[in-house]
Amino acid sequence: MEANAAPFLDFLQKSPQLTIPIYQRKYSWTKKQCRQLWNDIIRVGSNHHVGAHFVGAIVYIEESPYQVTHQSSLQVIDGQQRLTTILLLLEALARNIGDEEPIAGFSALKIRHYYLLNPLESGLKRYKLLLNDTDKSTLLAFMDQKPPPTPASARIQENFKFFTSQIEGLRDTLTSLCEGLAKLMLVDISLDRQKDNPQLIFESMNSTGLDLSQADLIRNFVLMDLEPSQQQELYTEHWRPMEQAFGQSAYEKRFDSFMRHYLTLKTRRIPKVNQVYEEFKSFAQLHGPTSIQTLVADIRKFAGYYCSIALGKESDKMLLRAFRELSLLKMDVAYPFLLQIYDDFVGKNLTREELIKAVQLVESYIFRRAVCSIPTNSLNKTFSTFGQSLDKLQYLDSIQARFLQLPSYRRFPTDEEFLRELKRRNLYNFGYRSYWLQRIENHGRKEPISTSEYTIEHILPQNQNLSGAWKGSLGDDWQRLQDMYLHTLGNLTLTGYNSEYSDRPFYEKRDIEGGFRESPLRVNKGLGQVADWNETTILQRADNLASAALKVWCFPARKTDHLLTGHVQAVSNVLAPIGESVLPSESGGPPSVLFSELRKHILALDPCVSEMHLDGRIAYRAEEDFVSVVFQDDSLSLSLNLQFHELYESDPWPGDVLHVREGLNGCVHIGLVGKGGIPYAMGLVRQSLDAQLGHGSEK
Repeated sequence: MEANAAPFLDFLQKSPQLTIPIYQRKYSWTKKQCRQLWNDIIRVGSNHHVGAHFVGAIVYIEESPYQVTHQSSLQVIDGQQRLTTILLLLEALARNIGDEEPIAGFSALKIRHYYLLNPLESGLKRYKLLLNDTDKSTLLAFMDQKPPPTPASARIQENFKFFTSQIEGLRDTLTSLCEGLAKLMLVDISLDRQKDNPQLIFESMNSTGLDLSQADLIRNFVLMDLEPSQQQELYTEHWRPMEQAFGQSAYEKRFDSFMRHYLTLKTRRIPKVNQVYEEFKSFAQLHGPTSIQTLVADIRKFAGYYCSIALGKESDKMLLRAFRELSLLKMDVAYPFLLQIYDDFVGKNLTREELIKAVQLVESYIFRRAVCSIPTNSLNKTFSTFGQSLDKLQYLDSIQARFLQLPSYRRFPTDEEFLRELKRRNLYNFGYRSYWLQRIENHGRKEPISTSEYTIEHILPQNQNLSGAWKGSLGDDWQRLQDMYLHTLGNLTLTGYNSEYSDRPFYEKRDIEGGFRESPLRVNKGLGQVADWNETTILQRADNLASAALKVWCFPARKTDHLLTGHVQAVSNVLAPIGESVLPSESGGPPSVLFSELRKHILALDPCVSEMHLDGRIAYRAEEDFVSVVFQDDSLSLSLNLQFHELYESDPWPGDVLHVREGLNGCVHIGLVGKGGIPYAMGLVRQSLDAQLGHGSEK
């Protein structure tokens, strides 16, 4: 490797041709980065005391070994974003500067002949920079001063337009811009094919994760070490079709997430968001170097499934509808499981109708839990392992059985629990307030209506200063009834006449033109026949909508009871006396008093925590043990189901009452001597429980 500082424009002028390998990501700088570069150039160009401005490194390697009779193109390993952006700026400048030179070397002809083109060459050799397939034709069109192709690279178009407008804004003088461009410096880093590892260098230069997405790093890892012909084949057959299937915008925003879901499905572990690339490298090594094509083909296959499920690319109308209805909940954590069942649907292990039913069960599970205010932080782990141990000979039945097996904190809320919470909770100040009305309205419709043109209406108004007519309808207890039912199921509906309704009395809302009596919406069915709006009619309507809700968000069929092997029952963790026989030390001694206090804190962590008395120890578990307690002569010994290196507690331990060490198996062991150590110990116990429940695995 050789590294030298050099003027950016000299580097461009002396380079025969710079090419962006197909494994590199497409051009992705936004106006924000372009504006920062522009400001830096104008700043240094306007300040005679500043001699240079570094814009980073350009790392490259010759496409083929050096020969005296042939100067090879340079493959850019790092730096294409800066290169492309500055070339766009130079082209915009060339179109505005004319034949005059604000400073030496800056005229339209010289800019193009020195920095943008190789004027004596023809064909593709004519251009200083060749981007990969996604952006190449758009950049070349600008260099040739021709209209961009269709479809064109949106980023190149937007940024060229930005620089054109900025240059036009300079009006009288372009001197500061030209001076700034002349002061740009870079670090020129040339790699030796025989000595340097481009992938390792690339990773180290992008280790912050700020410049490249996790998916970009994965693509580079897959393609970089292959021969150019293999790169082209793999990219053309698999990676490029994935990019096209996603589309430019979705590829930038969603491909990282897809790779995370793919790895979760394949490994049954949830990679942290910023460690997807590292997880992929470990996963790829299991396939061996000869299987890279098979691996990429598999990624492409599942990317196609993801596009169908998450991006609206499904061709089957009924499946598309099921996926879209689920997507309204914005719960991406279900995608690993959805990818699995879609793959089994393609493999004919699951019929179309069974797949739709499975998707609807996922939707029902997520929404029922939201209504019942059950925390969502365990859902990622639930769905990461949900597809394990399913009976593919009884696929749908085993999915339903699996839902029924989930323990208390992951439970599928029953009809009774769901209806109780649905009718009494505040559904207006609720994350899914538009979703639930839309789903009830369109359930069973072959031609769903768009509810985007409707707004949510409070039949009983929100105005605290109710009219006399409303007070008369509600009776003397009107204020309590308004507070109790205002935002609940029975009082909320959809309308296109919100402004007309305003705070009118109910009979006017019912009878005016376009009122409830004439409403075509299902959620307003029956309102035209209601004589008055009061507590009784609100509760009656809530019952009617709740009955409809049970048809939309179904409970798993109970005919699957025969599949419930190892069925997990919800365990109550209400405090109860522990028999003295389980206490290894003398009843009433210091350890038992200390344990009594510790036990209260452990059982208060989460309703899912249960207690088991085993030989010589007391274990606390959610799905499995997260802490075990053993009595010593004058202390308690706690073993956590957590690796010592996973601890993130930074507070110092109170050494007189708490001792923390790493056990032989790498897990955390705690010696608890006095009550003063309980708060610190509980911080570690909570970490062990969180690790099991899947809390905090997003980062």
